Order: sequence, then C-alpha cells, then structure tokens
Amino acid sequence: MRLITVLTFLSLSQFAYAQSLDIQGHRGARGLLPENTIPAFIRAIDEGVQTLELDVVITKDKKVLVSHEPYMSSSICSKPDGSGISSEESNALNIYQMTYEQIKSYDCGSKGNPRFPKQEKMAVSKPLLIDLISQVEAYLKKNGLSKVAYNIELKSSPKGDNVYHPGVEEFSTIVYDLLAASLPMDRFNIQSFDFRILKYWHTTYPKVRLAALIENGKGVEANLRDLGFTPNIYSPYHILLNKEMISFCQQKNMKVIPWTVNERSAMERLVEMGVDGIITDFPDRAKDLR
Repeated sequence: MRLITVLTFLSLSQFAYAQSLDIQGHRGARGLLPENTIPAFIRAIDEGVQTLELDVVITKDKKVLVSHEPYMSSSICSKPDGSGISSEESNALNIYQMTYEQIKSYDCGSKGNPRFPKQEKMAVSKPLLIDLISQVEAYLKKNGLSKVAYNIELKSSPKGDNVYHPGVEEFSTIVYDLLAASLPMDRFNIQSFDFRILKYWHTTYPKVRLAALIENGKGVEANLRDLGFTPNIYSPYHILLNKEMISFCQQKNMKVIPWTVNERSAMERLVEMGVDGIITDFPDRAKDLR
C-alpha cells in the first residue's frame, strides 16, 4: 500500500530514477577519512554509496596499489620514522620504484589533509587493490549489505610511461588480470583521463565498462571524436555540465556521472538537470538525494 501511495506522486520513470542514482564515494570518503584507505571505503559504504571510486598505480614488484599519486605526497604522508616529507622529496619517493614492503611503512593518514580540516586523522597506509576488494567484500557479507560497484581510475600519462608507471599495455594487463580473478565484470568499470588507456581497454577488453574522465572545456562531441568511440560513462568536472550536454550524452546511451561534487546545493542542481550519479568526497551529504 505504501508503494502505491508513493507512485501516485511519482511517475514510474521518476521512481526508477530515484532508485538508480549512483552515489560514488570519491577516494572512499575523502572529506571524512584519509583518502584511498580501507577505513575510508568502509565509511563510504556505511554512508550508503552504490559505488566506490578509487585510483590505482603500480609498485616496483608489479602490485596494484590504491593511490591517487604515483609517489608519496608531502601533503598527506609521513616517513616510516614519523617525520614529514618535503615537496622536494615527494616526487623522488616514486611508488613505481618502491616495493609494497617499503610502501606500507609510510603513514598516509595521521598527518591529515589541509584541504579537509574535519577529516579524521589515523595511522593508515596505502592498501593493495586486492586487499581492499577482499576486506570490502567481507564487510558487505558480514553485515548483510548490498553489493557495491568499483569505479577504478588508472593513473596514467604519456610522460609517466616507464617512469611513474608501466606503459599502457602492461599497466592495463596487470589491472585486468587482478580484477578478472576478483570480481564479476558487472561490478567494476575503468576510468581514465588518459584516452590511450580507454582506447586500449575498448579494443582489448570490450566487455569492460569504461568512463571517460574530462577536465577540458572542448565539449562532448569533440572529446568523443578524440576518443574514437562512445564510452559507457561520460564523467566531467561538474561545473562543465549543462542540461543540454546531459541530454546529448544520454541520447547516446552514455551515463553522466560528474566529479567531484561536495556541496549539497550543487548535488541537487545536478540531479535536477538529470545526471545519472555524482562522485563526492562527502557521501554523507548525498543521503536521500533525489
């Protein structure tokens, strides 16, 4: 009876949309807990997200590490002895030249993040992707929670090839092999600003859903021409979007999921314009967003 009552106020299409809005926790829940750490992803789940958004890089021993930068950031990380990392030292602490044994001794949570003063501080290291997936899946099962998706960004650039990460083919193969052995294909997608990555996955792994990350003002059509195919998801910086662009993308069967939307008013404006989801540092602010 309650469902019938609700549907008298919402059309069927509106009701379906209200249920399908994809709230994604950016780097877990960066506004609340240290970014790209297992506690941050668990917190995002507790806040009700449908998708965990994260970044991956590759270590010297070819492990997939969850990290936004391919180095130890001076802004958020500390050395194993607890001392700070200078900006000059930061780039030299190249994750692609460090083993995971070395990496896990760095604390990337106790220092906090100056951009997020209310973020809870804690001693925590950058996790391996396989450990993140294992612990998230165990948490979901233990607590009887719905499955979440994983939106995984490969941090790649032409200048970084064989310096901060492997080349496109090797990088992609390492990540694909791990994911194919760990998750069903419908539980993850790959995103990147590096169109070389997206083109490679489109050709080599055609069943994997892909998201084009956009931070330029060239417009949808120009970006699609550069990409050479229509991805499953168009994911621009949120201030670049307007209602016409959203409609254009959806007519091409692309979902529109902008980043990184942290103010409730901006979330509501984007939902009103018709986006399919939002990526946010503050999943707690997106609760009951309709």
